[in-house]
Amino acid sequence: LLHTGNVLPSIPIAHSVTLKESYVNISLILDRIKYRDHRWSICADLKVVAILNGLQAGFTKYMCFLCKWDSRMRSEHYMRKCWPQRETFEVGSHNVIHEPLVDKEKIVLPNLHIKLGIFKQFVKALDHDKPAFQYLQTKFPKISDAKIKEGILVGPQIRELMLDETFSGTMDQYELAAWDAFKRVCQGFLGKHIAPNYADLVDRLIASYQQLGCNMSLKLHFLHSHLSFFSVNGDVYDENGERFHQSIATMESRYKGKWSPAMLADYCWNLHRDEPDAAFKRQAKYN
Repeated sequence: LLHTGNVLPSIPIAHSVTLKESYVNISLILDRIKYRDHRWSICADLKVVAILNGLQAGFTKYMCFLCKWDSRMRSEHYMRKCWPQRETFEVGSHNVIHEPLVDKEKIVLPNLHIKLGIFKQFVKALDHDKPAFQYLQTKFPKISDAKIKEGILVGPQIRELMLDETFSGTMDQYELAAWDAFKRVCQGFLGKHIAPNYADLVDRLIASYQQLGCNMSLKLHFLHSHLSFFSVNGDVYDENGERFHQSIATMESRYKGKWSPAMLADYCWNLHRDEPDAAFKRQAKYN
């Protein structure tokens, strides 16, 4: 559960080690929490969003749940902004294989996943023989070359790069323009605070990515064609939810990948112990 306004952290209400992300399983979960009675807004990664809307998974031709964007028509990606809207979800047409589980108006796009996706396209567009890409390999020596080439970095690593002036100094004109545009969009639109000129920031990002030669991914398509669909008031931000996935991974290794009812309770007690203002009956005595 995400707190409106992000004043409080997200609250995990369920966790599963073995349940796979499939249409049947997600339909079962929505039924158990009586989603049809409450119809909450849902914020999830784009794989789950596709399942919620009954779309076929993978790199398909019509992967956008808002319009009939042709992902394979690369010659029209940056040139064409408006695509035919999805008025209905007809099973068997335009990669729809199931009936939608939720209304598309109830979907909240995940800002953090969008940020990671457009950073990935930036790294993949870098020339591997130039200093900028080679600096990434030096900056993160513990990350495999395959992950560096695909731009697979997590949020803290991207924030570290955004503060690294040396990284900016290794770029050429087009790389630096795209990198500056990416940082401005992260700070002025995809973060907790929305800048008044967020639309101009996104337009500069799209133009600089086109000059750099970045491919138009689904996440970049949302910024290009569906900017109005984003939550622009900063009330919903999914970073706290993603932090749960990173924290629970440590808990899963402690339980050796086996599900236990105590796992989620153990995680919640860790949050309570990390609270600096929490009062405890017993205090640890250090020598």
